Amino acid sequence: MRGEVDLFLEHLVAERRMSRHTVSAYAGDLRDFADFLVREKGRSSWSHVDRRDVDDYLAACASRTAPRTRARRLASIRSFFRFLEERSLVPSSPAVSVAFPKLPRSLPKTLSARHVEALLNAPTLSTPLGLRDKAILEVLYATGIRVAELTELTFHQVNFKAGFLIVRGKGDKERLVPMGQWAVEALRAYVERGRPLLVKGRDTGRVFLNHHGRPLSRQGVWKMIKTYGRRIGIPEMVSPHVLRHSFATHLLQNGADLRSLQMMLGHADISTTQIYTYVARERLKRIHQQHHPRA
Repeated sequence: MRGEVDLFLEHLVAERRMSRHTVSAYAGDLRDFADFLVREKGRSSWSHVDRRDVDDYLAACASRTAPRTRARRLASIRSFFRFLEERSLVPSSPAVSVAFPKLPRSLPKTLSARHVEALLNAPTLSTPLGLRDKAILEVLYATGIRVAELTELTFHQVNFKAGFLIVRGKGDKERLVPMGQWAVEALRAYVERGRPLLVKGRDTGRVFLNHHGRPLSRQGVWKMIKTYGRRIGIPEMVSPHVLRHSFATHLLQNGADLRSLQMMLGHADISTTQIYTYVARERLKRIHQQHHPRA
């Protein structure tokens, strides 16, 4: 059963050109499902899997995973069986009629402009890592790029003179994202004064490095931002994605249009971008309730 999964993962990379992070998520979902089928159902072939098996797997996941995780796993299973069906490796997909779990509607978490300013000023600029962290925070907030897009940045994707990044996003699609003066200056300071002290041995060409001189990981960025958030006393959970949400929300609040925001965020569907209009609307309602005498 692992052979078909590996074939599907190769298809995602070679034909659908998905990022390694997305492929890794598919791999984890499908291998967990395969382990369940062998362990609990005694299945030895994908052609023997039926709808009851899929339902039982999702029910088993309910006690240990969130609804969004179960929805993602079902999406992975559906895509996998569609792949097998198209190649006549199974007669039909047992997952096509399985309903997705209902997901609670939640608005993206954002930071206030005051908290963003405090976070951007938190790193100490007298050390190479401080210069790096300052550049990361400025770039994330100025561009709204995803953490995976940040950690994979190479110098070929950075245009200091024009002040923009060529970002390679989901589906290996490229987009241009402006950085702004503050992010350009912070990035230049890191590249000129901080990064040379971090490079050890062969240079990988990645812009952001860890203290060993190797490419900085997504986990490293998460840990760094969380540490600064705690240091300056931001009560909310701070993460790269919260900075992305803050970038989008603050742009909308200051007059940006949805189409431009969609392009900068790299959303395939504008309906994904529209969630930020609700965030801005909720903020206006709170301001009205706090300050209007008849609210």
